[in-house]
Amino acid sequence: MDASLQQGELAASQRHGSIADLRWYFAFFVVSGFCGLVYEIVWLRLAMASFGVTTALASIVISMFMAGLGLGSWGAGALTRRVLATNVPLILRLYSVAELCVGISSLAVPLELKLGRQLLLHMGSYGAWQSWRYYLLAGIWIAVTLLPWCTCMGATFPLLMAAIRQTARSASERSFSYLYVANVLGALLGTLSSAFVLIELLGFRGTLAVAGSFNAALALSAFAMSFTAVSAASVVKPIRAEAPAPRLYGLPPKAILIFLFTTGLVSMGMEVVWIREFTPYLGPFVYAFASILVVYLLATLLGSRRYRLRAHSLPAVGNPSAWSFLALFAILPVVAADPLLPVGGTESAGLRLIVIAFFCAVAGFLTPLLVDAWSSGDPDRAGTAYAVNIVGSIIGPLIAGFWLLPWLGERKAVMALALPLFAVAAVTAFRKSTGSAQPQSIRKQRLTFAASVLAAILLFSVSHDYETKYPVREVRRDYAATVIATGRGFDRKLMVNGVNMTVLSPDNKYMVDLPLAFLGRTPQNGLIICFGMGTGFRSMLSWGIPTTAVDLIPSVPKLFGYFHEDAPKLMSSPLTRMVTDDGRRFLDGSNETYDVIVIDPPPPPQSPGTSLLYSGEFYEVIKKHLRKGGILQEWFFDDKTDPAIKASTTRSLTQSFPYVRAFQYYHQAAGIYFLASMDPIPVTSSSELAARLPPAAASDFVEWGPAKTAKEQYDLALSNELDLKQLIAQSPRTPAITDDAPINEYFLLRRWFHYYK
Repeated sequence: MDASLQQGELAASQRHGSIADLRWYFAFFVVSGFCGLVYEIVWLRLAMASFGVTTALASIVISMFMAGLGLGSWGAGALTRRVLATNVPLILRLYSVAELCVGISSLAVPLELKLGRQLLLHMGSYGAWQSWRYYLLAGIWIAVTLLPWCTCMGATFPLLMAAIRQTARSASERSFSYLYVANVLGALLGTLSSAFVLIELLGFRGTLAVAGSFNAALALSAFAMSFTAVSAASVVKPIRAEAPAPRLYGLPPKAILIFLFTTGLVSMGMEVVWIREFTPYLGPFVYAFASILVVYLLATLLGSRRYRLRAHSLPAVGNPSAWSFLALFAILPVVAADPLLPVGGTESAGLRLIVIAFFCAVAGFLTPLLVDAWSSGDPDRAGTAYAVNIVGSIIGPLIAGFWLLPWLGERKAVMALALPLFAVAAVTAFRKSTGSAQPQSIRKQRLTFAASVLAAILLFSVSHDYETKYPVREVRRDYAATVIATGRGFDRKLMVNGVNMTVLSPDNKYMVDLPLAFLGRTPQNGLIICFGMGTGFRSMLSWGIPTTAVDLIPSVPKLFGYFHEDAPKLMSSPLTRMVTDDGRRFLDGSNETYDVIVIDPPPPPQSPGTSLLYSGEFYEVIKKHLRKGGILQEWFFDDKTDPAIKASTTRSLTQSFPYVRAFQYYHQAAGIYFLASMDPIPVTSSSELAARLPPAAASDFVEWGPAKTAKEQYDLALSNELDLKQLIAQSPRTPAITDDAPINEYFLLRRWFHYYK
């Protein structure tokens, strides 16, 4: 056979193999992105169950997750340059090991988080709840738990880029964007399947098992490929060192790293702000965050795909006008979240939320462009660039959550986060012109920048903060939430992130006066978890007993005086103890016992995190803090939309406590008062219950009616005692709520397809 013909056939065979390998690598990253998002969503929730449902804790988890990705990206990039330059089989085997380790994390991380919780519980006063030492210790343990596994996740980008560089040289220059598109597509699928399907079907452990199985399949596939992989360098002449990449936007090369840091910081910071901005319209559900994430990922995918399609036709120096559009689109959510926007009805949430897609699409276009421009397919340089982007992604949420939102509020926080983008847009638009730059093009870019600035100022000036919807109001902001007290007289209400939490109602008095009266002895103290307006707290103090109140949001107790004139006097009472903390975490770190524990979870019962206040594991904690004969009062808001939640809540209580009773103070009331105890709760007449009330408590109990006397008030509840078996029979197949199976929070399959476990 002719030598040239043989060489041509060999080259053709090599090209065919390269295309096949590229498709495999794309599939690998789709699956890898799927698993990564599943882990992030589930690990965050498991960490909250172990260490507390606080914003600080969530920030620690996300920061450690992103830090691991950045560390792995940087480390693996350096490794490919120094050790793995041309050894494709070894590269694929290391990739296989990384994916296998990630799969093992699906089993290891839940156990490690539980172990960390137990260790902190044994730290005594050194790890006291809500102290800086507690968060330091929790942060160290979360870092020890997550960093190794997330480092393995981050290592996959430069490892596969190194493989592409050797097996498909022609495609290597933009290999990062190729894998980035696949990763974002997988992340989108992971978000959709886990948040909307898998967790409801399988629980957290089952969902992790699915992701772990996929990682194991990836590891086996990559390991098998390593035995057939052949480097391009082994069959063709070595390629000379590539010429240095052109200066993007005509700026010094290191400007690219600054831009990557900026996009990471702003994008992730914006995501934190969007969650608070759009909660009033999307509702307080896990699906609200999932919807924001889905729009974010879908738009990012479209933008990244657009870059891939246009990559070969883009000017070598880039298109600076994209930054002007990115900065302008960052401002659009302030208009979409305006409460005065004439958009209502069921379509309101979707129409408002879709606005963030413009920003995400442009960011999705620019991020892979910047990494490709910096790396030109070099996995080491790509690893560095991606790590820089991730550093920005770590800092952005911290700045937004702990500084901008408490200090400026949602609307101004958006503007503050957009300012760095306008700075980048100005630098690129007013850069020193190069010989290849056309004066007409430069003028157009500068006009685009000026128009974007003017449009942003106009949009910001005509928009309104959400609280302007209420003419009479008092507003408090902190790292956890924006809290609004609004209304006059008996129509006052408390809103957290735009969601109505509670109103002035006899419900809150029953929560306290039912269990205290049923106690059958003079109470020594009491605990209230979830402060709300402070109505129940006020009622418990009227019994003249030491009262501890715990609320997750620092600003909520500060509005106590808006609803009750005697608030300053009560807060200064020696009987008062006010704690800002997660209720479950507070009990975990306390040795104190109580006669009565009152839990008033935020409505609706589908709210994120509320399952941790309804689960069997939480009731095991509660039992350790009840004195002999002590009573737990668990209030349940029955919105009549999902009988499965009511049945699973009842089942959780009856499986945890041998004695449970349930009451309403009128037929078909929204509130159900569950009383649970390790000792019998005797059948008692309303006269006996009323006689046990101290005079101040009796006066407080009937303050808002509906009855005129304490006896008549108790009559209403006793005449509406509920049959627990009938409550469970409304959805007999639904299991009890557990930390692993948050039945109340994940409900779409039941609502849309009538699927019941």
